[in-house]
Amino acid sequence: MTFERVPVTGTASPAFRERLEKIWETEPGILGWISTVDHKEIGIRYIVTAFIFLALGGIEALIMRVQLARPNESLLTPEQYDQLFSTHGMTMIFLYAMPILSGFSNYLWPLLLGARDMAFPRVNALSYWLYVASGIFMYTGFAMGAGPNDGWFNYVPYANKEYNPGLNMDFYALGMIFLGISTTVGAVNFVVTFLRLRAPGMSINRVPIMIWGTLTASAANILVIPSVSLAFFLLWLDRNFGTHFFDVAKGGQPLLWQHLFWMFAHPWVYAIVLPAMGMVSDALPVFCRRPLVGYTAVVLSTLATMTLGFGVWVHHMFATGLPTLALSFFSGVSIIIAIPSAVAVFAWTLTIWLGRPVITTAFLFFASMIVLFVIGGVSGFMTGSVPVDWQLTDTYFVVAHIHYVLIGINLFPVLGGLYFWFPKFTGKLLDEKLGMASFWTSFIGFNVAFLPMHLTGLLGMPRRVYTYQAHMGWDTLNMITSIGAFIFAVGVLLTFVNVIASLRRGRAAGPNPWDAPTLEWSVPSPPPPYNFAVLPTVASRHPLWERRLGETDASSLEAGMILDHDRETIGTTALDSEPDVILKMPFDSPAPFILTLGVSAIFAGLVVPWHLWPLTAVGCIVTVAAILIWLWPEPVLGQTVEPAP
Repeated sequence: MTFERVPVTGTASPAFRERLEKIWETEPGILGWISTVDHKEIGIRYIVTAFIFLALGGIEALIMRVQLARPNESLLTPEQYDQLFSTHGMTMIFLYAMPILSGFSNYLWPLLLGARDMAFPRVNALSYWLYVASGIFMYTGFAMGAGPNDGWFNYVPYANKEYNPGLNMDFYALGMIFLGISTTVGAVNFVVTFLRLRAPGMSINRVPIMIWGTLTASAANILVIPSVSLAFFLLWLDRNFGTHFFDVAKGGQPLLWQHLFWMFAHPWVYAIVLPAMGMVSDALPVFCRRPLVGYTAVVLSTLATMTLGFGVWVHHMFATGLPTLALSFFSGVSIIIAIPSAVAVFAWTLTIWLGRPVITTAFLFFASMIVLFVIGGVSGFMTGSVPVDWQLTDTYFVVAHIHYVLIGINLFPVLGGLYFWFPKFTGKLLDEKLGMASFWTSFIGFNVAFLPMHLTGLLGMPRRVYTYQAHMGWDTLNMITSIGAFIFAVGVLLTFVNVIASLRRGRAAGPNPWDAPTLEWSVPSPPPPYNFAVLPTVASRHPLWERRLGETDASSLEAGMILDHDRETIGTTALDSEPDVILKMPFDSPAPFILTLGVSAIFAGLVVPWHLWPLTAVGCIVTVAAILIWLWPEPVLGQTVEPAP
């Protein structure tokens, strides 16, 4: 197939843009809201929903910190505390950390890549609806007093029916399988989008690093989610159908659970930080007024981190009595994996050192992540040593470590990304004064909360205890941690206040308020439904900077592809990004939403399979009907042609 590259002097005509608007816009009303497949709307929904779960998880954490602020506190019963800390972990790790990154990536990927949408728009909508439904499903159990109560890691035999006879583990097991479907279909969409929808000229050595981070995480999720889904499915069978996969008395193996779970969960840790690290790698240089130092090294370190991440799952099992030779191997990999992470840290530090930093709220959030990353990385490096891990396992030192990783390397970059891309999302700037107050309150509160927790662990306080005796040496440290947690919560709350206030009366941002170099800033803010009237052709990693400086063809962004038939975008080759096909994109459809309703009914019926089987049957019927609606042929719009300028 051949393509005509159309030179355009300025922008596409108003009539052509109006035609594109009609083709790509979402219909108004509730049906349009349910049916939209616009990646930008889906991305915003992901972000808003993930922040709601962040708020819920934060409230749960604050209640726990009140319980632990003083010894012998009785705010919560042991069972209430078990459900609270398990739901907190489930929320933060599964319902916030990955979905928030999916939200930013859903919104930004087509804009960064120079495309009009994701590769599979309806699959994109399905991944969101499944995510929301699975979160509601698991929180329904919590609201019924049947939330997870065996930790987010859900170890057997404590999760077996004999020790945990309620519906708690059934809600959690099925909910995690439910959520895994959402994550898997979303991951496939990201991988295919990377391979086929990059702008002409965007070869793999010109791809923004945020793309590499999300791509690496998505590829890993496709490989590891089957492992944890299998573990939860086997547990559900044990609990409901009398199988004995984890019952040692019947020939089962409890340690099988830990292997299956951590084969998933440790790569998952990297999956929820590598996209955030990619955000820092792309946005931090904008405020340093120079390109990132060591682009190729950072990309390779991203790939190496995830590759090595598949070989460290026994890092979490050093105290289970495995053979010494196996422990030595996994200990070595756990230490070696610090090397690619250090490459990224040096690249960011040198970018700041060699640049001319402009101090903004976004810059501070990104730069502070480097500090928190080093602290979290060093504590993780320590637990990579088997003898040290034996001493620190199941103490609050590990709790401190995981929070420096999950908050320091996820939430801080996310908040920086919110300040950086909020103008693109809304066309308005967040308030810098309120932003500065939010950053310093968050940064100080976070470190006040979690730095002392390392010492609490070294003094022997075990994790997952709902109270403790006085005079153990932990009283003051726990009070400091609780105070810091509330300060940190105020800092995050200030960002939420900033968002709401700026939506109402924020300053207009213009298309590129930061003078950033990547393609998302070449279109209006917020972008039109079709993203690009003329699909761009790029010739560098920083097309907007180099176009402005005259170091490349000044018409490279305007000399692109004008598509004139239905919803269409350009498909390109995987390596060199040469255009080779015109891809027809699907129109809006309620099928993903209806399919989610059917799947939700199936999972709801499986909670008590012997009594709710009619609900499962109805869910199967609705699911089949939704698939038929999904696959029903679409009408073809009449062809139109943009006149040559």
